[in-house]
Amino acid sequence: MGERWTARLLALPGLLVLGAVVGFPLLYALLLSFTGYTFLRPDFAFRGLTRYHEALGDPYFLHALGLTALYVGLTVGLTLALGLLLAVLLHQNFPLKGFHYFAVSLPMLIAPVGVGLIWKMILHPELGILAYLVGGVDFFGDGRYALASLALVDVWQQVSFSALVLLAGLRSLPREPLEAAYVDGATPWQAFLRVTLPLLRPVLLALLVLQTLVEARTYDLVYVLTRGGPGSATDLVSYYIYRKAFLGLDLSGASAMGYLLLFLSMALVVAYYRLLTRS
Repeated sequence: MGERWTARLLALPGLLVLGAVVGFPLLYALLLSFTGYTFLRPDFAFRGLTRYHEALGDPYFLHALGLTALYVGLTVGLTLALGLLLAVLLHQNFPLKGFHYFAVSLPMLIAPVGVGLIWKMILHPELGILAYLVGGVDFFGDGRYALASLALVDVWQQVSFSALVLLAGLRSLPREPLEAAYVDGATPWQAFLRVTLPLLRPVLLALLVLQTLVEARTYDLVYVLTRGGPGSATDLVSYYIYRKAFLGLDLSGASAMGYLLLFLSMALVVAYYRLLTRS
């Protein structure tokens, strides 16, 4: 009993800080989502689900949700595919492996704001080296390229984490099934598709959950690179909620939208969990 209470006392300061930093804002936003509170009219009167109905009827919010779904599908798919490719390559024996580990890990160590500023200069239509090489394309100012450019910058940073997690998964796989497959005459490609990938499935699904949650709340890169533009071409839902709260001054409406995003994210997590635990 003494050790148990000691452990609880040691964990208490961290739990209090976590509750103050995370729990209180979540609870406060939940309460505001049932009111009509704005910065111009502090109205705490209870309005039920009115703000949620208004959010679901807001065409700009629905557009942001659809755009975010497209963005999540694009970034998560590319991140997992490229991460798996890098993990397989790093799993091989080759010289200077430590340097390659460092090169792959480097983007993950840079803050999203720093990544945005770096790529903003690289892709600048007049000063950027990449824009110069392809003929002055305005990657973030042209609606045809803005969302794809934003997604590729995001993938460049996130692929490091995916590659390292998948590499750890590859390193932990048992060798007996692969050896048995080679004995039965399987080619390396057949062994990868029929043995390695099925064994790696739990790691892939766990990574799918993490990356989906990360990409669904993308805000930093949008703020630094496009501010939701041109027009609403990159107006992802997290940035739209920010604009609703701090530019539109509608804090209760933004809180309702934030919780709708949270509910959708949790629904995806439940779906992924069922997929992960399905026999």
